Amino acid sequence: MTYDPYNPKQPGDPYGQQQPPYGQPGPYGQQPPYGYGYPPPMPKPQQNAILALVLSCVGFVTCGITAIVGVIFGHIAMGKIKRGEEEGHGMAMAGLIVGYFVIGGWLLYFAFIIIAIIAAANQGSY
Repeated sequence: MTYDPYNPKQPGDPYGQQQPPYGQPGPYGQQPPYGYGYPPPMPKPQQNAILALVLSCVGFVTCGITAIVGVIFGHIAMGKIKRGEEEGHGMAMAGLIVGYFVIGGWLLYFAFIIIAIIAAANQGSY
């Protein structure tokens, strides 16, 4: 006996079962499957660390005024990082290092200018 693939009701079906007919699709199609598990955690903010680095770098141009504010934000960021409220340890540390470097550089520059002015004023008194 030969098997006719187009006749679904034959004795001795090689697959051992009969396939049910397909159902009618819904009016809007099938819904996509839902995701699984929990969504990924939201990244913690880094705004204080970013402010520390940016303000410390701008301190080169503003005579160190914003570098002081950058160092303050750097210490705030380090405290929040230690408590686990923020991320960005490297950026906060870079903001602190750059801020202290800029402040020290401007203080040395102003000290040099003041010493030069005092030396020039005392030059004529000999």
